[in-house]
Amino acid sequence: MGSKLTISDIARLAGVSKATVSRVINQKANVDPVTRERVLRIINEKGFVPSITASGLAGGRSRLIGVLSPPFTWPFVPEIMRGVAELMEHTSYEIVLYSINPTRGHSDVLDRIIGMRLTSGLLAILPRKLGKHLSDLRDHGLPIVVIDDQGPPVDLPWVGINNRESAYEATRHLIELGHRRIAHIQGPVDFRCTAERLEGYTQALLETAITPDPGLIFQGDFTTEGGRACAEQIFSLDASERPSAIFSANDHMAYGILVVAEEYGIRVPEDVAIVGFDDMLLSSYMRPALTTIRQPFYDMGKVAIELLMSFVDPQFSFPDDQTYKRAEAALIVQQLLNNREGKEPLHCHLPTRLVVRESCGAAQHISVSG
Repeated sequence: MGSKLTISDIARLAGVSKATVSRVINQKANVDPVTRERVLRIINEKGFVPSITASGLAGGRSRLIGVLSPPFTWPFVPEIMRGVAELMEHTSYEIVLYSINPTRGHSDVLDRIIGMRLTSGLLAILPRKLGKHLSDLRDHGLPIVVIDDQGPPVDLPWVGINNRESAYEATRHLIELGHRRIAHIQGPVDFRCTAERLEGYTQALLETAITPDPGLIFQGDFTTEGGRACAEQIFSLDASERPSAIFSANDHMAYGILVVAEEYGIRVPEDVAIVGFDDMLLSSYMRPALTTIRQPFYDMGKVAIELLMSFVDPQFSFPDDQTYKRAEAALIVQQLLNNREGKEPLHCHLPTRLVVRESCGAAQHISVSG
């Protein structure tokens, strides 16, 4: 019976307006405490479950935040969503998830978002080919924040990392260990980070008077099988031509390198040092454990959703009893907003970390790159 009740029924039973009931449901402060208690008592007695889309009636605004995301099978997505969900738990907004495959693009999904007018804002994770459509949505008035986009640059608020500096640090670490022939396995050619990580690798070599060797740059695809294929090429080289170190543009390709090295009887790190990029969960459990660049996926989610909420509801503030980590996200967002010049898009580069483990043959330590 309770499930059939509407917000109008609760308003009638409590002797208040629908707007007042909506303010109580959405935890607004401008409700008399006695009235709030009466409305909540009736809601509990009747077992009323408010409609998410109806909960924004008082302000004429949806209480939904859309998240456009690659499938959860993509390794970094769960960590980003963990950061998003942790902060959203402390709001009266709900998340609606739109799952897409960024390699194909799904402009029809975006058409439905704007057509149904259900969401107050949209968080887009690795949208790639949908960049132009997202800009169009923004022009229709929908607040949008992008996480780690790898398509052509778009004029939208963006949260990610500095791929060039991070790749520079990874390569520089290998150089400081004494390596001079350092191979690089790239990611897919149509990812912007692929070019940026190659630039960082090249810069580190040139600064040390090492001439980059095109024969030591291999085309991968961010998959373990792609890493295996490149490793087969590398370890098939004559010993005199073989690199003493490999910088892989992501961890999954590095996993493939480790497998092939074992098959060839090549010792890591004694015969070849390996550094990856991402610091996925399995990287610390590989044998040997993988040295890698740690991407702050969890923090990306936190900062991006806080930034989006600042656009969706400028009056909104998270409770003061949140953790220090949440306060860090708030500080980053506030700095972004304060330092904004004119109408330039907000771009936030979060710091990465070089996590040194066994695969490079150095003592363990962590360094930070902003």
